Amino acid sequence: MAVKAKLPTGIENFREMRTHGYYYVDKTGLIRDLLENFGKVNLFTRPRRFGKTLNISMLKYFFETGSDGGLFDGLEISGEKELCDKNMGRFPVIFVSLKGVGARCFDEAKGMLRNIVGNEAMRFQFLLESGKLTQMERKRYEALINIDETGAFTMSDELLIDSLYTLSQLLQKHYGQNAVILIDEYDVPLQKADGFGYYEDMAAFIRSLFENAFKTNDSLYFAVLTGCLRISKESIFTGLNNLKVYTVKDVRYKEYFGFTDGEVRQMLAYYGFMDQYDAVREWYDGYVFGNLGIYCPWDVINYCGDLRDGSVTQPQNYWVNTSSNDIIRRLLGKANATTRNEIELLVNGSSIKKMLRQELTYRDIDSDPDNLWSILFTTGYLTQSGGQNGELTELVIPNREIQWIFVRQIREWFREESTQNAERLEAFRRAFEENEAGVIEKRLNEYLGKTISIRDTNVRKEMKENFYHGILLGILGNIDDWLVRSNAESGDGYSDISIEIREKGIGIVIELKYAENGAFEAGCREALEQIKDKQYGELLIKSGMKTVYYYGVACYRKQCKVASEVLL
Repeated sequence: MAVKAKLPTGIENFREMRTHGYYYVDKTGLIRDLLENFGKVNLFTRPRRFGKTLNISMLKYFFETGSDGGLFDGLEISGEKELCDKNMGRFPVIFVSLKGVGARCFDEAKGMLRNIVGNEAMRFQFLLESGKLTQMERKRYEALINIDETGAFTMSDELLIDSLYTLSQLLQKHYGQNAVILIDEYDVPLQKADGFGYYEDMAAFIRSLFENAFKTNDSLYFAVLTGCLRISKESIFTGLNNLKVYTVKDVRYKEYFGFTDGEVRQMLAYYGFMDQYDAVREWYDGYVFGNLGIYCPWDVINYCGDLRDGSVTQPQNYWVNTSSNDIIRRLLGKANATTRNEIELLVNGSSIKKMLRQELTYRDIDSDPDNLWSILFTTGYLTQSGGQNGELTELVIPNREIQWIFVRQIREWFREESTQNAERLEAFRRAFEENEAGVIEKRLNEYLGKTISIRDTNVRKEMKENFYHGILLGILGNIDDWLVRSNAESGDGYSDISIEIREKGIGIVIELKYAENGAFEAGCREALEQIKDKQYGELLIKSGMKTVYYYGVACYRKQCKVASEVLL
C-alpha cells in the first residue's frame, strides 16, 4: 500500500509543504491570475485560517531570485511555460508578516516591528559587499540591520518608517530589477492597538510605512497584502490610488482561499474518508466567496488528520480555538430586543438582510451597532446567501461549527446576564431547595424570555436539549454553596445536572427534555421516568443526602414546564 501524504496541519510555509511530503491543494493559479490582472498593490481580505499565509508564502517562493523552480513541478502554474520563464525567480522579494505585532503599548509594538523588518533585512547581507551600491547606500542598509548589545535592532522610528522603501530601493539597484513586497496579516497591529488603546498612533505609523513603500516607490514591481478586514483608505491607505482590494464578495480570485467542494471531495477520497463527506459539508462548508461555495481549509485538514489518527469519529470544533471569538460577545452586549431577535433567526437557520460596510477602521466597530454585522461577515462568522438586494446583503451562519460558536457565546453572555440580579437568583435557588416546581417554572420562563432560543428543525433534538442544559447550568453553577455536576455518572447512566447542598442534606437531580411542538406534559413525564428508571438519585444518597428532589424540565422555544417528585 502506497504511503499517503502527511496532512499539513498548521503548515504555512510553501517550501516546507512541497519538500516534506505534505498534501497540497493546488492554488498556484493565483500566480497566473495576479500577473494577468496586474495591480500595483493588491489587498486580499479573508477570514482567519483560510490559507492567506500559505498563499503569500507561495508567491515568495515563485518570484524570488534564485527560487527553486522544482517546487512548482506538476502544479497548475507549471503549465504556463512562457509566464514561468518570464517571472519565476526573477525578482527580489521582501516578505514580512505582521501577525506577531501584539504589544500592550505603542513603543513595544514598534520594537516588534523593528525586529520583523530587521530580521527580513538580514536575509540580504550581501548588500554590505555589493559593488552596485555606493558607500552611503551600504551604510543605509547597515543601519537597517544594526543591533545593540541586547540583540535588539536599533533603527530609528524614521528609518523604520522608510525601511520597506529603502530596502526595495537597495535591492532594485543591486539586482537591476524592481522588488516584490509581500505583507501578511497587515491589519493585526491595528487590531491589537485598538484593544490596548494606542490605535491612532499605530494607524499613523502604519500609514506612513505603507505610503513610503507603495505610493511613490519607483523600485516597486508589485505588492500583495493579506488581512481579515479592509481597513478604510482614510485610516491607512490615504492617497494610495494604485490599490486593488479583493474581498469575499468579489468574484475574481474566489477559488484561491479556502477549499472548493471538488478539492474537498478529492482530499476525502485520497484518504479514504468519502463516507464523511456529508458531515464535512454540514460542519465546514457554507461560505460563499464571490459566487462560489467554500469550505474552511483549517477545519477540513484537522478533521481528516484526526480521522487518520483514530482520535475522533465525528466532526469537531477546530476554528473556535484559533481566536477569542469576542466579536460575538460584543454584539450580544450591545444587542437590543430587535438585534437579539435577529441573532435568534440566524442561530435557527434563517437569514437577515443588512447593509454592509466593507471599509472600516477598528475604531468604527463600536460606533454603530450595524458595523458589528459587517465585522461578523468579513471575519467569517456570517456569509452571504442568495443575491444582493439593492444595498442589502442577505446573511446566514455558514455551517454547524459556526452555529456552535454562536450558541456557546450566547450561553456565556446569558450566564453573566442572569447572575447579575442577586435577588432573582436567590429566589430561583430557594425554589429548588424547597421543591417549589411552580416557582422554578415561573423564574425559568422569565430567564428564557431574555435569551435566544434554538428552534431550527434541522438541529438534532440532543443539541436543542444541550442548549437548555447549558442555560440552566450557567445559572445554577454560580451558587457558591452548591456542588453542581453536569452529566455526572450515577446509577445506570448520566443525569443532566446533579446538585449536592451538603449543609442542608439536599440532593437535586435535573433532567431536561426538548418538548417537540410544545408537548410539555409528555416531556416532563419522560424526564422524570428516566431519572427513576436509571436511578440517577443513587449517587446523591451514597453521598449522604437525606432528601433528593427530582425535577423534569421540558423546554420548547422560550417556554418551559417543570414537574417534580421526591425520592422516598
